[in-house]
Amino acid sequence: MTETLASGPAGSAHVDDQPRPGRWLALAVLVLAVLLVGVDATVLGLATPFLSEDLEPSGTQLLWIGDIYSFVIAGLLVSMGSLGDRIGRKKLLLIGSLAFGALSAVCAYSTSAEMMIAARALLGVAGATLMPSTLALIRNLFHDPKERSLAVGIWGAMASAGTAVGPVLGGFLLGHFWWGSVFLINLPVMALLVVVGIRVIPESRNPDPGPWDIPSVLLSLVGIVGVVYAIKEAAVHGYRWDILTAGLLGLLALVVFVRRQLTLASPLLNMKLFHHRGFSGAVLADLLTILGLSGLVFFLSQFLQMVQMRPPFNAGLVELPAAVGAVGAGLAAGYVARRLSVRLVVAGGLAVVGLSLVGSTTLHADTGTASIGLILFVVGVGAGFSFTVTADVILSSVPKEEAGAASAVSETAYELGSALGIALLGSIVTGIYRGFTVPAGVPAEAADAARESLGGAIEVAKDLPAAQGTALLKAAQQTFVNGLDIAVGVSAVVLLGAAVAAWLLLRGQELGSSPVPPGTTTDARPKPEPEAMGGAGV
Repeated sequence: MTETLASGPAGSAHVDDQPRPGRWLALAVLVLAVLLVGVDATVLGLATPFLSEDLEPSGTQLLWIGDIYSFVIAGLLVSMGSLGDRIGRKKLLLIGSLAFGALSAVCAYSTSAEMMIAARALLGVAGATLMPSTLALIRNLFHDPKERSLAVGIWGAMASAGTAVGPVLGGFLLGHFWWGSVFLINLPVMALLVVVGIRVIPESRNPDPGPWDIPSVLLSLVGIVGVVYAIKEAAVHGYRWDILTAGLLGLLALVVFVRRQLTLASPLLNMKLFHHRGFSGAVLADLLTILGLSGLVFFLSQFLQMVQMRPPFNAGLVELPAAVGAVGAGLAAGYVARRLSVRLVVAGGLAVVGLSLVGSTTLHADTGTASIGLILFVVGVGAGFSFTVTADVILSSVPKEEAGAASAVSETAYELGSALGIALLGSIVTGIYRGFTVPAGVPAEAADAARESLGGAIEVAKDLPAAQGTALLKAAQQTFVNGLDIAVGVSAVVLLGAAVAAWLLLRGQELGSSPVPPGTTTDARPKPEPEAMGGAGV
């Protein structure tokens, strides 16, 4: 019966299901890519003040530098995950790693805001190959559910470690070198990944994938980027006709994309995956969670450096407790979810994060390091439990042949949530900030520059008489904190809503339950709790 269960399009997967020798060494190489993506995401926040001074971007350009990477990655993740299923996940990972390293160098030596935005967009194309490839390779390296839970926990812990290492490493580099150094650190890591990965990572692919549908690739890219762009621009500039057109075009492209997937013999994304309530619940939880957290993460570095006036390295150390909590929780998440339940761990983790963010709505310029560190530690613990368990649920809900596409859905939710969070919550902060009252006597030109961004206000204050400059800076900082507090309050509501959604949608879900392999009767399937395979409804 075991051989029957394991059989599928790959032929006899009974041999496939035996433990792979060297799988833990291969995992160590895979998490290098995850670590680097985490570093790259957070290190840019610390570099923003230095980058602003050198490239002199406008407020809008600064936001584009921050989120164009996420926009492009979100639009291409499903396509790249599906491509990895077809041409080989190892091959795609190694090609993407080489491109990621080369484009990191381009970012480091950018000479204008426009060049940086273009380089970050291309970096997003390369980045879209990394995350789904690593998670899909883990799905194919580890067949034992408990081993896979531990491997996913390590994967998630390294992603969290990357967010911790990013600010600390970035703070050190920015204290000794120019801002481009935060991108150049990618090169040796990518070189090591390629050299070692060629030898230790086994190739895996869907043995019967069908063609890669280019129209679907374009539809998903246009759809996601169009929708996110419209949300971002509408939040800042209002509902102009061009913004509405972009949003409607994006929605239309996504509708056509879904309809096309339902009719293709070999779809880019198998829409039937969403019939599994656990899969849908995990994806939704990830989307809402990162949407709620991204605004806090994006603006916290600015708060620490531009309001509390901490040096970059010190700001990075203040953010460290979040990753410490996430790493510990990620490693323990699989064990705890099996002892308790999936929905209790995920929903409970999200509720803890939401309640912690409620406590963050009282942030002010004098908030102490201990208070900020405690809040971030608790946020890290809750997020670590949630993200690790949802990743495991997503992987265990799909056949191995579709691991790349399913992993890409998970990462798309993460990146789309990040982009939406920065756009929506960032717009709250920016909108409130631009309304701050400029002290009397400040020239109109200086006032306009100060309202463009908090970094601009700091620069303007340096050129004003001491008393006037101090008054301007204090007014700008206080208004920025007011906007941040409101944005964090919105984040808390989103996280608590995500906890409720996870509690409802993950009812009966267990780790390690596997979907029915092709050609196998449902009677032969390992039996989960009855609700675990219910439809998308509750």
